[in-house]
Amino acid sequence: MIISPIIPIWLMVIICLIFIILKSKNIKKYFRQIIIVILLFIINLRIMYPNKNGKVMETNLDILFVIDNTISMMAEDYKNSETRLDAVKEDCKYIINELSGSNFSVITFDNSSKIVTPLTKDQNITIGAIDSMYAMDKSYAMGSSMNTALEDLEDSLKRADEKKDRNSIVFFISDGEITNDETLKSFSSIKKYIVNGAVLGYGTSAGGYMKVKDPLYETEEYIKDNEDINKNAISKIDENNLKKIAKDMDIEYIHMEKKENINSKIKEIKNKEIQSLDNTDKSLYNDTYFIFVIPLAGLLIYEFIDYSKKLHIQQQ
Repeated sequence: MIISPIIPIWLMVIICLIFIILKSKNIKKYFRQIIIVILLFIINLRIMYPNKNGKVMETNLDILFVIDNTISMMAEDYKNSETRLDAVKEDCKYIINELSGSNFSVITFDNSSKIVTPLTKDQNITIGAIDSMYAMDKSYAMGSSMNTALEDLEDSLKRADEKKDRNSIVFFISDGEITNDETLKSFSSIKKYIVNGAVLGYGTSAGGYMKVKDPLYETEEYIKDNEDINKNAISKIDENNLKKIAKDMDIEYIHMEKKENINSKIKEIKNKEIQSLDNTDKSLYNDTYFIFVIPLAGLLIYEFIDYSKKLHIQQQ
Protein backbone atom coordinates (compact mmCIF):
# COMPACT_ATOMS: atom_id res chain seq x y z
CA MET A 1 0.00 0.00 0.00
CA ILE A 2 1.25 3.49 -0.88
CA ILE A 3 0.03 7.06 -0.56
CA SER A 4 0.20 9.84 -3.15
CA PRO A 5 -1.09 13.06 -1.53
CA ILE A 6 -2.98 15.47 -3.78
CA ILE A 7 -1.71 18.45 -1.78
CA PRO A 8 1.18 18.34 0.74
CA ILE A 9 0.24 16.60 4.00
CA TRP A 10 1.47 19.51 6.14
CA LEU A 11 -0.84 21.89 4.27
CA MET A 12 -3.78 19.51 4.61
CA VAL A 13 -3.12 19.24 8.36
CA ILE A 14 -3.34 23.04 8.67
CA ILE A 15 -6.61 23.12 6.69
CA CYS A 16 -8.10 20.35 8.82
CA LEU A 17 -7.06 22.08 12.07
CA ILE A 18 -8.75 25.28 10.91
CA PHE A 19 -11.99 23.39 10.33
CA ILE A 20 -11.72 21.74 13.76
CA ILE A 21 -10.99 25.05 15.53
CA LEU A 22 -14.13 26.55 13.99
CA LYS A 23 -16.20 24.55 16.45
CA SER A 24 -19.96 24.49 16.07
CA LYS A 25 -22.14 25.06 19.16
CA ASN A 26 -24.29 22.10 18.15
CA ILE A 27 -22.59 18.89 19.36
CA LYS A 28 -24.13 16.72 16.62
CA LYS A 29 -23.11 19.20 13.94
CA TYR A 30 -19.59 19.40 15.33
CA PHE A 31 -19.36 15.61 15.30
CA ARG A 32 -20.35 15.62 11.61
CA GLN A 33 -17.78 18.34 11.05
CA ILE A 34 -15.05 16.13 12.56
CA ILE A 35 -16.06 13.22 10.31
CA ILE A 36 -15.95 15.48 7.24
CA VAL A 37 -12.44 16.64 8.19
CA ILE A 38 -11.26 13.05 8.64
CA LEU A 39 -12.72 12.02 5.28
CA LEU A 40 -11.09 15.00 3.55
CA PHE A 41 -7.74 14.09 5.10
CA ILE A 42 -8.01 10.44 3.99
CA ILE A 43 -9.09 11.41 0.48
CA ASN A 44 -6.12 13.77 0.20
CA LEU A 45 -3.73 10.96 1.21
CA ARG A 46 -4.87 9.11 -1.90
CA ILE A 47 -4.25 5.65 -0.47
CA MET A 48 -3.54 3.06 -3.18
CA TYR A 49 -3.10 -0.69 -3.03
CA PRO A 50 -1.29 -3.01 -5.46
CA ASN A 51 -3.24 -4.60 -8.27
CA LYS A 52 -1.71 -8.06 -8.52
CA ASN A 53 -3.48 -8.69 -11.84
CA GLY A 54 -1.77 -5.80 -13.61
CA LYS A 55 1.90 -5.14 -14.12
CA VAL A 56 3.90 -2.19 -15.40
CA MET A 57 5.34 -2.75 -18.86
CA GLU A 58 8.71 -1.06 -19.28
CA THR A 59 10.32 -0.55 -22.68
CA ASN A 60 13.70 0.50 -24.00
CA LEU A 61 12.32 3.71 -25.58
CA ASP A 62 13.28 7.29 -24.73
CA ILE A 63 10.68 9.49 -26.41
CA LEU A 64 11.35 13.20 -26.82
CA PHE A 65 8.54 15.59 -27.72
CA VAL A 66 9.92 18.83 -29.18
CA ILE A 67 6.93 21.17 -29.35
CA ASP A 68 6.54 24.53 -31.07
CA ASN A 69 4.88 26.81 -28.51
CA THR A 70 4.92 30.03 -30.54
CA ILE A 71 1.87 32.20 -31.18
CA SER A 72 1.36 30.69 -34.64
CA MET A 73 0.41 27.41 -32.94
CA MET A 74 -2.74 29.19 -31.73
CA ALA A 75 -4.00 29.39 -35.33
CA GLU A 76 -7.52 28.00 -35.57
CA ASP A 77 -7.16 25.87 -38.68
CA TYR A 78 -7.43 22.39 -37.26
CA LYS A 79 -10.70 20.49 -37.68
CA ASN A 80 -13.76 22.15 -36.08
CA SER A 81 -11.73 25.37 -35.66
CA GLU A 82 -9.52 23.89 -32.97
CA THR A 83 -6.15 25.51 -32.47
CA ARG A 84 -3.05 23.69 -33.63
CA LEU A 85 -1.80 23.59 -30.05
CA ASP A 86 -5.02 21.95 -28.80
CA ALA A 87 -4.60 19.26 -31.44
CA VAL A 88 -0.95 18.79 -30.46
CA LYS A 89 -1.91 18.22 -26.83
CA GLU A 90 -4.44 15.53 -27.71
CA ASP A 91 -2.12 13.81 -30.17
CA CYS A 92 0.81 13.78 -27.74
CA LYS A 93 -1.35 12.20 -25.05
CA TYR A 94 -2.46 9.61 -27.57
CA ILE A 95 1.16 8.77 -28.39
CA ILE A 96 2.01 8.53 -24.67
CA ASN A 97 -0.82 6.08 -24.06
CA GLU A 98 0.10 3.98 -27.10
CA LEU A 99 3.78 3.81 -26.10
CA SER A 100 3.16 3.45 -22.38
CA GLY A 101 6.13 2.19 -20.37
CA SER A 102 8.63 4.37 -22.23
CA ASN A 103 10.59 7.30 -20.84
CA PHE A 104 9.21 10.66 -21.97
CA SER A 105 10.65 14.16 -22.18
CA VAL A 106 9.07 17.46 -23.24
CA ILE A 107 11.03 20.30 -24.85
CA THR A 108 9.17 23.46 -25.87
CA PHE A 109 10.39 26.42 -27.86
CA ASP A 110 9.24 29.98 -28.58
CA ASN A 111 11.68 32.87 -28.06
CA SER A 112 13.86 30.34 -26.29
CA SER A 113 13.98 26.61 -25.78
CA LYS A 114 13.15 24.92 -22.50
CA ILE A 115 13.41 21.33 -21.26
CA VAL A 116 10.07 21.26 -19.44
CA THR A 117 10.52 17.70 -18.22
CA PRO A 118 13.66 15.56 -18.51
CA LEU A 119 13.21 11.89 -19.40
CA THR A 120 10.79 10.32 -16.94
CA LYS A 121 8.64 7.21 -16.81
CA ASP A 122 5.91 9.13 -14.97
CA GLN A 123 3.24 9.66 -17.63
CA ASN A 124 1.23 11.97 -15.37
CA ILE A 125 4.13 14.44 -15.16
CA THR A 126 4.55 14.38 -18.94
CA ILE A 127 0.83 14.80 -19.64
CA GLY A 128 0.62 17.59 -17.04
CA ALA A 129 3.47 19.45 -18.74
CA ILE A 130 1.79 19.12 -22.14
CA ASP A 131 -1.63 20.17 -20.83
CA SER A 132 -0.18 23.32 -19.27
CA MET A 133 1.29 24.63 -22.54
CA TYR A 134 -0.01 27.96 -23.82
CA ALA A 135 1.46 30.40 -26.31
CA MET A 136 3.45 33.23 -24.78
CA ASP A 137 2.19 36.78 -24.35
CA LYS A 138 2.17 38.53 -27.73
CA SER A 139 4.01 41.53 -26.27
CA TYR A 140 7.04 39.30 -25.59
CA ALA A 141 6.94 37.32 -28.84
CA MET A 142 9.99 37.84 -31.04
CA GLY A 143 8.99 35.76 -34.04
CA SER A 144 9.19 32.05 -34.79
CA SER A 145 12.27 29.95 -35.41
CA MET A 146 12.77 26.22 -35.13
CA ASN A 147 16.51 26.71 -34.72
CA THR A 148 15.84 27.59 -31.08
CA ALA A 149 15.16 23.98 -30.13
CA LEU A 150 18.25 22.43 -31.71
CA GLU A 151 20.71 22.88 -28.84
CA ASP A 152 18.46 21.50 -26.09
CA LEU A 153 17.37 18.62 -28.32
CA GLU A 154 20.97 17.70 -29.09
CA ASP A 155 21.99 17.87 -25.41
CA SER A 156 19.04 15.66 -24.41
CA LEU A 157 19.85 13.11 -27.10
CA LYS A 158 23.50 12.97 -26.09
CA ARG A 159 22.57 12.27 -22.47
CA ALA A 160 20.09 9.61 -23.54
CA ASP A 161 22.73 8.04 -25.77
CA GLU A 162 24.98 7.47 -22.75
CA LYS A 163 22.52 4.87 -21.46
CA LYS A 164 23.02 1.33 -22.64
CA ASP A 165 20.45 -0.39 -24.88
CA ARG A 166 18.09 2.58 -25.16
CA ASN A 167 16.39 3.77 -28.36
CA SER A 168 15.75 7.50 -28.79
CA ILE A 169 12.52 8.44 -30.58
CA VAL A 170 11.93 12.09 -31.56
CA PHE A 171 8.60 13.72 -32.36
CA PHE A 172 9.36 17.22 -33.64
CA ILE A 173 6.08 19.15 -33.67
CA SER A 174 5.56 22.48 -35.41
CA ASP A 175 3.77 24.41 -38.17
CA GLY A 176 7.13 25.10 -39.82
CA GLU A 177 6.77 28.88 -39.84
CA ILE A 178 9.87 31.07 -39.53
CA THR A 179 8.95 34.72 -38.96
CA ASN A 180 12.13 36.22 -37.51
CA ASP A 181 14.13 36.22 -40.78
CA GLU A 182 16.47 33.43 -39.64
CA THR A 183 17.70 30.79 -42.05
CA LEU A 184 16.77 27.27 -41.02
CA LYS A 185 19.80 25.44 -39.64
CA SER A 186 20.69 21.87 -40.44
CA PHE A 187 19.49 19.24 -37.94
CA SER A 188 21.70 16.53 -39.47
CA SER A 189 24.14 16.63 -36.52
CA ILE A 190 21.61 14.80 -34.31
CA LYS A 191 20.65 12.13 -36.84
CA LYS A 192 23.12 9.63 -35.36
CA TYR A 193 21.32 9.67 -31.99
CA ILE A 194 17.80 9.07 -33.36
CA VAL A 195 16.46 5.58 -34.00
CA ASN A 196 12.95 6.54 -35.13
CA GLY A 197 10.27 9.19 -34.86
CA ALA A 198 8.58 11.78 -37.03
CA VAL A 199 8.25 15.46 -37.76
CA LEU A 200 4.57 16.26 -37.20
CA GLY A 201 3.23 19.22 -39.15
CA TYR A 202 0.17 21.19 -38.02
CA GLY A 203 -1.78 23.77 -39.96
CA THR A 204 -3.13 24.29 -43.47
CA SER A 205 -2.01 26.09 -46.62
CA ALA A 206 -5.06 28.36 -46.28
CA GLY A 207 -3.98 29.20 -42.74
CA GLY A 208 -5.90 30.40 -39.71
CA TYR A 209 -6.36 33.35 -37.40
CA MET A 210 -4.57 33.37 -34.04
CA LYS A 211 -6.49 34.29 -30.89
CA VAL A 212 -4.35 35.04 -27.82
CA LYS A 213 -4.89 36.39 -24.32
CA ASP A 214 -4.53 40.08 -23.61
CA PRO A 215 -3.00 40.16 -20.09
CA LEU A 216 -3.88 43.83 -19.59
CA TYR A 217 -7.62 43.47 -20.13
CA GLU A 218 -7.81 39.72 -19.40
CA THR A 219 -9.59 39.12 -22.69
CA GLU A 220 -8.84 37.19 -25.86
CA GLU A 221 -8.28 38.86 -29.19
CA TYR A 222 -7.00 37.98 -32.64
CA ILE A 223 -3.49 38.99 -33.69
CA LYS A 224 -3.58 41.81 -36.21
CA ASP A 225 -1.68 41.91 -39.49
CA ASN A 226 1.50 44.01 -39.24
CA GLU A 227 0.79 45.69 -42.60
CA ASP A 228 -2.94 46.26 -42.08
CA ILE A 229 -4.20 46.53 -38.51
CA ASN A 230 -7.79 46.27 -39.76
CA LYS A 231 -7.15 42.67 -40.76
CA ASN A 232 -6.38 39.62 -38.67
CA ALA A 233 -2.98 38.06 -39.25
CA ILE A 234 -2.96 34.63 -40.88
CA SER A 235 -0.53 31.83 -40.08
CA LYS A 236 0.10 29.15 -42.72
CA ILE A 237 1.94 25.87 -42.46
CA ASP A 238 5.38 25.75 -44.10
CA GLU A 239 5.85 22.11 -45.03
CA ASN A 240 9.12 22.76 -46.86
CA ASN A 241 10.85 23.63 -43.58
CA LEU A 242 9.31 20.65 -41.82
CA LYS A 243 10.31 18.24 -44.58
CA LYS A 244 13.86 19.58 -44.50
CA ILE A 245 14.11 18.93 -40.75
CA ALA A 246 12.69 15.43 -41.25
CA LYS A 247 15.24 14.74 -43.99
CA ASP A 248 18.09 16.06 -41.81
CA MET A 249 17.09 13.76 -38.93
CA ASP A 250 16.33 10.87 -41.33
CA ILE A 251 12.81 10.41 -39.99
CA GLU A 252 9.39 10.63 -41.62
CA TYR A 253 7.34 13.79 -42.11
CA ILE A 254 3.62 13.46 -41.30
CA HIS A 255 1.03 16.17 -41.91
CA MET A 256 -1.32 15.85 -38.94
CA GLU A 257 -4.89 16.43 -40.09
CA LYS A 258 -6.29 13.88 -37.66
CA LYS A 259 -4.98 11.77 -34.80
CA GLU A 260 -5.09 8.57 -36.84
CA ASN A 261 -2.34 9.88 -39.15
CA ILE A 262 0.21 8.84 -36.53
CA ASN A 263 -1.05 5.24 -36.22
CA SER A 264 1.24 3.68 -38.82
CA LYS A 265 4.30 5.32 -37.25
CA ILE A 266 3.31 4.11 -33.76
CA LYS A 267 2.80 0.60 -35.14
CA GLU A 268 6.21 0.73 -36.81
CA ILE A 269 7.89 1.84 -33.57
CA LYS A 270 6.17 -0.94 -31.64
CA ASN A 271 7.19 -3.57 -34.17
CA LYS A 272 10.79 -2.45 -34.77
CA GLU A 273 12.05 -0.62 -31.70
CA ILE A 274 10.24 -1.74 -28.55
CA GLN A 275 11.76 -4.35 -26.31
CA SER A 276 10.03 -5.32 -23.09
CA LEU A 277 12.49 -4.81 -20.26
CA ASP A 278 10.34 -5.64 -17.26
CA ASN A 279 6.73 -6.61 -16.84
CA THR A 280 6.82 -8.44 -13.54
CA ASP A 281 8.58 -6.49 -10.80
CA LYS A 282 6.40 -3.42 -10.56
CA SER A 283 2.73 -3.62 -9.71
CA LEU A 284 0.06 -1.22 -10.84
CA TYR A 285 -1.90 0.50 -8.08
CA ASN A 286 -5.62 1.05 -7.61
CA ASP A 287 -7.01 4.22 -6.03
CA THR A 288 -9.29 4.00 -2.97
CA TYR A 289 -10.26 7.67 -2.58
CA PHE A 290 -13.65 7.16 -4.27
CA ILE A 291 -14.70 4.91 -1.36
CA PHE A 292 -14.46 7.89 0.99
CA VAL A 293 -15.96 10.37 -1.47
CA ILE A 294 -19.38 8.70 -1.21
CA PRO A 295 -19.93 9.27 2.57
CA LEU A 296 -18.35 12.73 2.26
CA ALA A 297 -20.81 13.68 -0.46
CA GLY A 298 -23.67 12.35 1.68
CA LEU A 299 -22.61 14.44 4.70
CA LEU A 300 -22.16 17.58 2.60
CA ILE A 301 -25.61 17.15 1.06
CA TYR A 302 -27.09 16.69 4.55
CA GLU A 303 -25.33 19.85 5.76
CA PHE A 304 -26.63 21.80 2.77
CA ILE A 305 -30.22 20.65 3.35
CA ASP A 306 -29.95 21.40 7.08
CA TYR A 307 -28.57 24.88 6.37
CA SER A 308 -31.32 25.57 3.79
CA LYS A 309 -34.03 24.60 6.28
CA LYS A 310 -32.61 26.90 8.96
CA LEU A 311 -32.27 29.75 6.50
CA HIS A 312 -35.89 29.28 5.41
CA ILE A 313 -37.07 29.35 9.04
CA GLN A 314 -35.11 32.55 9.70
CA GLN A 315 -36.65 34.27 6.68
CA GLN A 316 -40.13 33.45 7.96
